[in-house]
Amino acid sequence: QIQLIESGGGSVQVGDSLRVSCAVSGDTISRINMGWFRRPPGKDREFVAGIRYTGTETYYTDSVKGRFTISKVNAENTVYLQMDSLKPEDTAVYYCAAGGWIVPESYIFWGQGTQVTVSS
Repeated sequence: QIQLIESGGGSVQVGDSLRVSCAVSGDTISRINMGWFRRPPGKDREFVAGIRYTGTETYYTDSVKGRFTISKVNAENTVYLQMDSLKPEDTAVYYCAAGGWIVPESYIFWGQGTQVTVSS
């Protein structure tokens, strides 16, 4: 059973940067596709970024391209989402997910989420 624990959320100002982390236990991320999703207030969950288990391919939703970077450190079994130039519309609960690719229903394991709030 894979467990995912997110951390690093918080409250920041517009234009600030924040990095959220996803610590994985129960399997190695060197063989699992990983992704980040978010659920803005009052809205549905949406895909943010994904990284292949090889680490050679990443994918981003259009609204975060050029501002967010997904990465992973296999030795730490941790996946990161670096968020720069944050905007109020980035406010959401951010979730880490494992085992799928882009489509939420394809992911098997999910974390509990971490809140990110961006204030103007």
